[in-house]
Amino acid sequence: MAHNLNYNSNTGRHSFFSVKEKAWHGLGTVVQDYPTSAEAMKFAGLDYTVEKRPLFTCDGTQMLIGQELQGQGIGFDGTKDISIPSHSATVRTDNDAVLGVVGKDYHVVQNTDAFSFFDSIVGGGEGILYETAGALGKGERIFITAKLPSHIRVGKDDLIEQYLFLTTSHDGFGSITAAFTPVRIVCNNTLNAAMKTSRNAIRIRHSSGASDRLSHAHTLMGISSRLGEEMEQLFNHWAKVRISDPELKKLIQLAMAPNREVLDKLEKGIEDEASACYRNIVEEVFSYAMGNPSQELETTKGTIFGAYNAVTGYFQNVRRFRDDEAKFRSITEGTARLRAQTAFDLCAAFSKNN
Repeated sequence: MAHNLNYNSNTGRHSFFSVKEKAWHGLGTVVQDYPTSAEAMKFAGLDYTVEKRPLFTCDGTQMLIGQELQGQGIGFDGTKDISIPSHSATVRTDNDAVLGVVGKDYHVVQNTDAFSFFDSIVGGGEGILYETAGALGKGERIFITAKLPSHIRVGKDDLIEQYLFLTTSHDGFGSITAAFTPVRIVCNNTLNAAMKTSRNAIRIRHSSGASDRLSHAHTLMGISSRLGEEMEQLFNHWAKVRISDPELKKLIQLAMAPNREVLDKLEKGIEDEASACYRNIVEEVFSYAMGNPSQELETTKGTIFGAYNAVTGYFQNVRRFRDDEAKFRSITEGTARLRAQTAFDLCAAFSKNN
């Protein structure tokens, strides 16, 4: 599968940057120091704007952007161009690339607006550490990941970094999505979780006022010291709740169940006769839980916190993906995220009853 990173022919660079380590097929710009938001935009090739332009139909056979017709060598030859007032095209102003077709109520959220989400959290971006950012396709989808300066501490030495990521599009598909994603340092393990008093993710439609809502999204999500403290308290509690090997195996089976039918059988204690693929996945997760060095710490060995890490760690460190993009999507919005949330809910229920 291709990496799908945007290649800007004007600059001769792929629209992506990362700090210190190469990623995404080794493409893009690698920098040694954490940049400011303005620098991150430039390094990632996101320093372009997008505008809506009128659409026309010609001869009933093509939908064309009025300002681009002659640039494409298309002549009218006496044919009548008909305006389409209900829709517009979203176009990059730096190279006139058409990114999508949108309705009249669609509101363009500029790339600078996306960075305002991060900057508004701590005031001007002080303390925000931008790690990666980039654009996909023609620039119709962008993503940003950044790290908060403080850590979540579980036990004495088990540290968890607090990450934020945001993705948005300019093609009319999908909402603006911002999320809080803690990462356990010892095994680079993404710990997706939905907390009781805070939301770890928020989605905003591309409508009027979207930019303003985005700049205040962190307050709706509760991204502050409160969220970190809530997670730290929960994970430290989980690190003290014991779970036996058979109980761990059952929890993994439930978390990784591929469908409702398999889940119903497991909940009724019926011997599983699911596919070999599912059984192999369960065994791989269980093996990771029992043998990975990150699972041998005081906080994880034989604990419900270790059980949660086993499921999330499988997707981060064991499961094979087609490429980095597929892994990123699975962990942030796909199967890995769903399985992690199920594991989180199961661990929360187990700890409450034990």
